[in-house]
Amino acid sequence: MNNRPNFSREIIQLQNIDEVVESICEKLRDDVFKRFRRQGAVIGVSGGIDSSVTLALAVKAFGADKILAVMLPETDSSPDSEALARQLTDKFKVKAIVENISGALDGFGCYSRRDEAVKRVIPEYNPAIDKMKVIIPKEFVGKNLPPVHYVAVVFADGTEKQARLPLNEYLQIVASSNFKQRSRASMLYYHAEALHYAVIGTPNKHEVQQGFFVKYGDGAADVMPIGNLFKTQVYQIARYLGVPDEIIKRPPTTDTYTAEQTQEEFFYQMPFEEMDLFWYGWEQGYSPDEVGSVMGKSADEVLKIYRNFERKKKTTDYLRTPPVHNYLN
Repeated sequence: MNNRPNFSREIIQLQNIDEVVESICEKLRDDVFKRFRRQGAVIGVSGGIDSSVTLALAVKAFGADKILAVMLPETDSSPDSEALARQLTDKFKVKAIVENISGALDGFGCYSRRDEAVKRVIPEYNPAIDKMKVIIPKEFVGKNLPPVHYVAVVFADGTEKQARLPLNEYLQIVASSNFKQRSRASMLYYHAEALHYAVIGTPNKHEVQQGFFVKYGDGAADVMPIGNLFKTQVYQIARYLGVPDEIIKRPPTTDTYTAEQTQEEFFYQMPFEEMDLFWYGWEQGYSPDEVGSVMGKSADEVLKIYRNFERKKKTTDYLRTPPVHNYLN
């Protein structure tokens, strides 16, 4: 007999949240102290909801005196990110330091390689005064089609120009931008090794499963305590643990390019509140009819969403695959 509950908008809400949080903290303590034999935790904090909840969980698990929070701004970072990160670390009484990685990124050619690709598509782009971002145009958002990426340049006079990115230019921009996450990971591991601490990763379930992370960048960590939590559940825990309201109310952002952009327009193509439920339905085997009747969509629309999830998970398997070493059996 199938005792599975009927699909509903409340189906992914955490029940007994105090028990859930304690279970996560218990595993954190076991993994860091016993399995890895480390003495504390290093966490990169950005003022976003995921890193904030991860820090709050670590404080509950280890105590504030066994945590180092590292802010890792660079030339393109929003000032709001550091301000919110400081508000977070002050609230939880955690030692925090700032490591500006702009110099490292300059050395890698992060900005120049990115801007070179942008200018091949929009020659009038002037990185000294204009801003840019990579987007999925609105006509593709919510259509559950394979994403088509455009570069958007916001000129100094406030006007904006968009152009479709050829594959080579798209790949060069992404590869250049990924220096940011990989440089941050290097700095986190420097401090973790200097202190004999573990690096606590901050990706949530969608970032892990849909491949919204950089391999050996923000995907580099010793443990990922929220890696199987939906964004809805991350927000639940944020409120439960007392993460500052300003962080909870801040729209999820990539904070990667010079122009402001949401995670929805860059990657996910739909609001996380809806995406969580569709993903749960797909993952748990609910039919498109069951999910569609609750979410106000036709079975065909839900089926397209399911197929989009399947495509994203399949095409990002590479990111989740560790190094292959079993060449001699």
